[in-house]
Amino acid sequence: MSMLCGGVWVPAATPFRADGKIDRPLFVEHCLHLINEGADGLAILGTTSEANSLSLSERLDLLDLLIDEGISPEQLMPGTGSCSIVDAIQLTKAATTAGCAGVLVLPPFYYKAVDDEALFAYFSELIERVGERGLRLYLYHIPPIAQIGFSLHLIERLLKRYGSVIAGLKDSSGNFSNTRAVIEAFPSLRVFPGSESFLLEGLRAGAVGCISATGNINAREIKRAYVGWSSATADLLQAGVTRRRQIVESFPLIPAIKAVLARRYGDPTWRNTRVPLMPLDETREHALTEALAAGGYEISTEHTR
Repeated sequence: MSMLCGGVWVPAATPFRADGKIDRPLFVEHCLHLINEGADGLAILGTTSEANSLSLSERLDLLDLLIDEGISPEQLMPGTGSCSIVDAIQLTKAATTAGCAGVLVLPPFYYKAVDDEALFAYFSELIERVGERGLRLYLYHIPPIAQIGFSLHLIERLLKRYGSVIAGLKDSSGNFSNTRAVIEAFPSLRVFPGSESFLLEGLRAGAVGCISATGNINAREIKRAYVGWSSATADLLQAGVTRRRQIVESFPLIPAIKAVLARRYGDPTWRNTRVPLMPLDETREHALTEALAAGGYEISTEHTR
């Protein structure tokens, strides 16, 4: 597992049928489409994938499914975090053995009072029990949801103990000063802002790309901004993707992304979420599409099945 991840990675949304089961063909179709649009890789089984609403067997199945359908493991960075260390070990081992580019690992988020010592113990046990030399672990820092995260002290301790196994960090704090602090403190880490709103600022500071939910609906333009980050049009490209991100995240983010995908693919299946998340109601979906249209974002239906 020598690949160094960078560029635009998309945490692919998971489609659910009316009976609540995963629509596996639709998932494959979407993932292939994202790669065709220019995504450098897929951060499957993350927040946008509703992974914490999936069973362990469902998560393992989706990983196997994409590889079986011809997507290179080097284009996959599955989320393998779990509050259960046993589940996290099984997922992480499966992804690493399959040759995935890396794994994106949440802290064990249920117990909110855990300190750095407890988190270090969790990640130490995970790394040592996975026991794979090829393990490349990306820390997933998302305190707005997990409420616990990775302090600079904890990152330093993990790097000192495990070196290149700690490959990078996705910063979904929404606080770019934290992203910058991580980049400056740990030059060896491959840092991804968790929103394309920080793509250009991140690249200028030393980040390697972004891992963004709205890549599900705007991968081509985000990739264009990534490729053109050092060009004369960089700020203009950034303004375009930022504007679209701000529109979408003014609604419940995952249901909003799925509403756009339903229109884009011409398939209402995409509106379905797994409880406790709920789809946008008709009024809010209309408001979202109107806002996107006003912002210059056309929801194409050219990729209907």
